[in-house]
Amino acid sequence: MRLKLEQLSSALQKSLAPIYLLCGEEPLQIGEAADEIRTFARQAGYSVREVLSVEGNFDWQQLSDEADSLSIFAEKKIIDLRLPTGKPGTDGAKALLAYCERLPADTLLLISCGRLASAAQKSRWFQAIDKAGAVIQVWPLQGPDLVQWLQRRGQKKGMQIVPEALKLLASRIEGNLLAAAQEIEKLYILHGAKPISRQDVEDLVADSARFDVFKLQDSLLAARSNRGVKILNGLKAEGVAEPVVLWALSREARTLLTLKKDLTKGGRKDSVLAKHHIWDKRKSLVSAALTRLTEADLEDILLLCAKADQQIKGQRRGNSWETLYAICLRFCSLPVMAETA
Repeated sequence: MRLKLEQLSSALQKSLAPIYLLCGEEPLQIGEAADEIRTFARQAGYSVREVLSVEGNFDWQQLSDEADSLSIFAEKKIIDLRLPTGKPGTDGAKALLAYCERLPADTLLLISCGRLASAAQKSRWFQAIDKAGAVIQVWPLQGPDLVQWLQRRGQKKGMQIVPEALKLLASRIEGNLLAAAQEIEKLYILHGAKPISRQDVEDLVADSARFDVFKLQDSLLAARSNRGVKILNGLKAEGVAEPVVLWALSREARTLLTLKKDLTKGGRKDSVLAKHHIWDKRKSLVSAALTRLTEADLEDILLLCAKADQQIKGQRRGNSWETLYAICLRFCSLPVMAETA
């Protein structure tokens, strides 16, 4: 069964399919659609979740083993299969066909993958999934579709973004939905539910040629302290609001701490990164930071973030930009002077 992305919510409210295949080149939309499916599944009693990431020498027998295994408490289970390339190979094709031919009870298979070539959509394994479950293809958004998506995104947070501001935002983010979602988050942090004008977008949303918080995050993950400080100074000089910078830094620290704790519990790195939607382009940066930073380091960074938040709100003495500078140093594993700690 083929479903459009906008049809997913209503379809989930009616019933759960035994298999969902999410494919396309929009990681944000695919990730959020997967979250929505998992939420409905949990509400339906699917309390166990197993993540399988098809990378390197992945053994497709794992899919069969998970399908055949039953919890001692007979709990319903989600098998979360990540197939980044969209190419299961010969062994994978056979495994998926076998799964579809003998659907296990009380098990939901959720497959997330990249764009599927036309040849793949004609394959037996794809046709079997299409017949047994639901296939949702995610397409890049452009023009009016992108503007409408931005509008819906803002409305979900209770924001009012005027049409002229929506069009400008669409032109600035150039189809990058992850960047768009983060820009809307920044607008919400600064303006809340107040109407967002074109001038608000002009003042806040950075052109791609300017320094921005996303470049700052990547520099700090790579421990490039000189570049990180340069970008931070650039953000300050351009008048970027402190809460926006703090949001980006604290979000990165919380994500790293969650990943670190999952790895400490014995999770495989590939599976943990896939579970938290760390996509290929950022895996090396995030992995480097996880190797360099301890849980204690990340907790110290979050304490500094709390300090900066209090300074921004006028609840604590001190310069919030100096504290943001200290946070950047800690991300790069450099010492921080006592007065800024």
